[in-house]
This record gives sequence, structure tokens and C-alpha cells, in this order.
Amino acid sequence: MSTTPDSQRADDQLVTLLSHWLTRQLGNDELRRKVEEVGTGELAPGCRDAVNELLAELQNAAPGERAQLEAIVRETVETLVYGD
Repeated sequence: MSTTPDSQRADDQLVTLLSHWLTRQLGNDELRRKVEEVGTGELAPGCRDAVNELLAELQNAAPGERAQLEAIVRETVETLVYGD
């Protein structure tokens, strides 16, 4: 069984990306791009809504802005891990 990111579920991929952002391994634009690449088609409705809300916040965020985004990133991780 392959363990490449392509074989991971979308929610697992998104949690990994968000964790990388929280540890400053990704910037806002890179996070937004990668989240869009993963997509939300496989997610449950509540998770999909949380990710779409995050994408909207990332779209409106100033370059390098983190303080306003940190809470929504953490909430999105929680939603992806525990569900609605």
C-alpha cells in the first residue's frame, strides 16, 4: 500500500497542510493553493463548509497575516478531525 499524499484521504491531507501552516512551514498563499488542489469533494458537508470558510479568509488575508487566521485554521483542523 502506498503512503504517498495521493493515496491519503482529503481530510488527512488537509489536516497535514493546516498543521504545516501552523508550524510556519507554509505561507498563506501556498496554503490556499494546496487546499484548493486537494479540494472538498470528498468531505462531509460540515467539513466542506469549514474548509470553504477558511479559503475565503485566506483569499482576503494580507500577505503574511497570521493572527486573524490562526483561530480559523485551528477550528478547521478540529472540524476535520472530529467532524460536525
